[in-house]
Amino acid sequence: MTKKHVSADELIAVIIKAIDEIKGVDVQILDLREIENTVCDYFIIATGTSNTHVNAISGIIQKQVGKLSQEKPWHVEGEDNSEWVLIDYVNVVVHVFQKHIREFYDIESLWGDAKITLIPSSN
Repeated sequence: MTKKHVSADELIAVIIKAIDEIKGVDVQILDLREIENTVCDYFIIATGTSNTHVNAISGIIQKQVGKLSQEKPWHVEGEDNSEWVLIDYVNVVVHVFQKHIREFYDIESLWGDAKITLIPSSN
């Protein structure tokens, strides 16, 4: 099976759909392309309600992206305690938080110059 090249837009669409399927909340896309010296083009941030939920969101994202593109994330961290899981697809980095951890780190404020898109949940 050969790897299929997937655009950032396609990747984001699959990630958002996966998060929605498993009822992740407060989903936002931060577009970092206009900001100098960023590590990637997009952050996707979502909240899970418990360690189990955060883990489930992380798992479905990796499964759905794998199905779409045969891509594995370049890097994943935080699955041990599932309070903040980071899934790095190079151009797109996904952060799945528990609510209190997300509020504590407040990534959206740190990247205040980013263009933020709120994703309404379908549930």
